[in-house]
Amino acid sequence: MKHFIAAAVLAMAPLATSGTAHEFELGSLSIDHPMAFETAPSARAGAGYLTVTNNGEEVDRLIEVRADFPKVGIHGMKDEDGVMKMYPLENGVEIPAGETVELTPGGMHVMFMGITDGPLEEGEKIPATLVFEKAGEIEVEFNIEKRPEHGETHEH
Repeated sequence: MKHFIAAAVLAMAPLATSGTAHEFELGSLSIDHPMAFETAPSARAGAGYLTVTNNGEEVDRLIEVRADFPKVGIHGMKDEDGVMKMYPLENGVEIPAGETVELTPGGMHVMFMGITDGPLEEGEKIPATLVFEKAGEIEVEFNIEKRPEHGETHEH
């Protein structure tokens, strides 16, 4: 179960994309640059990030992410007595009308848990399905990218 895109998914990808090669459109939602950083060989989990812009007039909600891992979840981060702790976002992520929501390192993110067949490696892709409360489902690809060096930022 390596995380490479199957030929069938590649064949369907142009149907889901619009604009740049790594932007996806679903109704009034624009999903930009789903990505995850490479992981260490011993890692059993990786985190995914993306940006969702709601160009519509109604609030929507990212309620689920599906991918070929034993468990996938949407998580947030909070400071508890000076220690950052991760917690599941049971109700998903609200995407207000006319606004952009970012899932970023140190904030809300997607967790891919149960990596057992080797690390996530730069250049690979994770096929996933984003499920929105109102807009429905869309197939996307999380690009695996090189982890930035200490002090660098990740800019799309």
